Amino acid sequence: MKWHPDKNPNDKNEAETRFKQISEAYEAFQVLSDPQKRQVYDQDGEEGLKDMPPPGSGGFSYGGGSNGFNPRNAEDIFAEFFGSSPFGFGSSGPGKSKRFSSDGGGTFGGFGGGENIFRSYSEGVTPKKPQAVESKLPCSLEELYSGSTRKMKISRSVVDANGRQVPEQEILTIDVKPGWKKGTKITFPDKGNEQLGHLPADLVFVIDEKPHNTYKRDGNDLIVNKKVTLAEALGGTTVHLTTLDGRDLSIPVTNIVNPGYELVVAREGMPIAKEPGNRGDLKIIFEIRFPTRLTPEQRAGLKRALAV
Repeated sequence: MKWHPDKNPNDKNEAETRFKQISEAYEAFQVLSDPQKRQVYDQDGEEGLKDMPPPGSGGFSYGGGSNGFNPRNAEDIFAEFFGSSPFGFGSSGPGKSKRFSSDGGGTFGGFGGGENIFRSYSEGVTPKKPQAVESKLPCSLEELYSGSTRKMKISRSVVDANGRQVPEQEILTIDVKPGWKKGTKITFPDKGNEQLGHLPADLVFVIDEKPHNTYKRDGNDLIVNKKVTLAEALGGTTVHLTTLDGRDLSIPVTNIVNPGYELVVAREGMPIAKEPGNRGDLKIIFEIRFPTRLTPEQRAGLKRALAV
């Protein structure tokens, strides 16, 4: 396909020469794969093949008989492999060689033992697509709150024009949207490893959340654990927080704080990906630090203050 004249309009002469050489090389390969013909060729060369009669007949013509060296149009060779010409014209028809079929021990070039690498094409079977390759993409809560752009350098194996696997590197861009959750998948079709006879695998990045020192995520809500003294729990306090987008919050606590008390601050949670402009809630869960010792005067004062 690389040297087809139509694919080389600026250098047709060289392409036609190479194309003819490919045809001749393939036919020579087929002749020499036959043990009987190979023996004749080793002893007498091409002249011996010219004089070799076909089985059950009395004559043989080099370049025209079915047993000698007969270069063909490379498009016919492709038709033999794939069932039709890949160039859309000039093929020898939809018939396929038994040498490349799944029955009768068909193996490439007459060498036994291995599965024919062209068999799936000659039988008209669509090449298989391997399972997608998944990789975690760790993101901070700040990135998932405000969104971010990530550049990922990947290394993969691809098949070149000669059917060889070669390494390839590429930089992929991932736009992390505000509100994305752990488990969100970003798929890059055909960016995984490629093997001969198979379609390239898809590459999938899966969002993962890094732990945060202050906040814990619960769906679209954010949770903060806050410790307060007994005096603050009873007498009131103010909670100071820095939001994930860098704002300073001062939240007054006027109610009496019981153990496990939860204060909800509306719309200060995570952005909701499917509802632009909307956010979850911020939940502050309190833990009360009780004093470990009190003086007699403190005990007496508390009893008087708390007497009902």
